[in-house]
Amino acid sequence: MHASRLLTIGAVLLLGLVCSAQEFPKFEAGIDYTYARYAPSSPYSKGHSLNGGGGSFMFNVNDALGLKIDLQGYGSNLTTFNIAPNPTFPRGALGSVQGNLFTYMFGPEVKYRPRGLNPYVHILFGAAHSNVYGKAFRSICQPVAGVCSFSKEPSGDAFAMAVGGGIDIPINKTISFRPGELDYFLTRFENPFTGSNNQNNFRYSAGIVFTFGEGHY
Repeated sequence: MHASRLLTIGAVLLLGLVCSAQEFPKFEAGIDYTYARYAPSSPYSKGHSLNGGGGSFMFNVNDALGLKIDLQGYGSNLTTFNIAPNPTFPRGALGSVQGNLFTYMFGPEVKYRPRGLNPYVHILFGAAHSNVYGKAFRSICQPVAGVCSFSKEPSGDAFAMAVGGGIDIPINKTISFRPGELDYFLTRFENPFTGSNNQNNFRYSAGIVFTFGEGHY
């Protein structure tokens, strides 16, 4: 009888440990600082540093898989272009541009949740919006007829994708510190200035993640 009670108590404790191991946060919300090295693939503009921030929200399907929404906004410093005559700018060009970039992406994220460090990887798809190319057209091409080989203002909307991952460090049950997330960041703005529609960029972000709700499986 005594052994039977011990076995029962042991089974209950083991079940409790198993259930505890199978708990995971149902939702995660993050706020972050974001830096992007924007590469327009241009011989006269090698790249721009963009600073900004935003947030993310994730619904966790289970312990490992979540569905993530990522929203970010960036601003650029004033950049001055002094372009020698070439096929795109037959008469050469001079102008200054300052603008913004916004991204709206979503997709799956896979996270490993041992104690101490929670590494994750994701692939996100969506859209980007920027006024940079429109401002460049208005400040460089429109003031003097014939400066540019094209006459239509580029679209401010484009496809966007981010592939990468990072690490979350739990501080307590509801707050985690995200020291770094690194992404290959692709945008596909129509770019008549360079003849290429792919911008192969780099993105870094860091911030705080809040977890809430408990899921079980």
